[in-house]
Amino acid sequence: MDNPKQLTATGMLIGEYQHTIDTKKRLAIPAKFRKDLGEQAIITKGLENCLVVYTLQEWDKQAKKFEALPTGQSDARNYARIMLSGATDTGLDKLGRILIPDYLKNYAGLKKNVAILGLSNRIEIWDADKWEEHRKKTETVAGDIAERLKELGI
Repeated sequence: MDNPKQLTATGMLIGEYQHTIDTKKRLAIPAKFRKDLGEQAIITKGLENCLVVYTLQEWDKQAKKFEALPTGQSDARNYARIMLSGATDTGLDKLGRILIPDYLKNYAGLKKNVAILGLSNRIEIWDADKWEEHRKKTETVAGDIAERLKELGI
């Protein structure tokens, strides 16, 4: 099921893959990601209605950032609530599949076909049609985005 858009690098999750969710809500993680992901991972709600999968080590870093948010600020509390309450740990089975809980599947609008994106320190899981629409829209304004990100040193 892997496609030619794949790239690999040791210790880095990169590339785009097309996979399917089976009838038991299991999703095969691309073989190139499995070594870096390990046997356990954390899956949670992402922005733009996708799902995000973190290694345990990366999740620990993210959780510390959420813990450091000021609880006196409404936006900080709400963001932490969404990200932390939506998270669950998941194990990879012998075939490298993870189980996508119903509440996360519904949140992301996942049907059968999904796009799995390696984004260096995390994996995003998108409904394939939603990803294609988002990708096309973003590619048309990539130059504008790059201009705005100059201030961040990108």
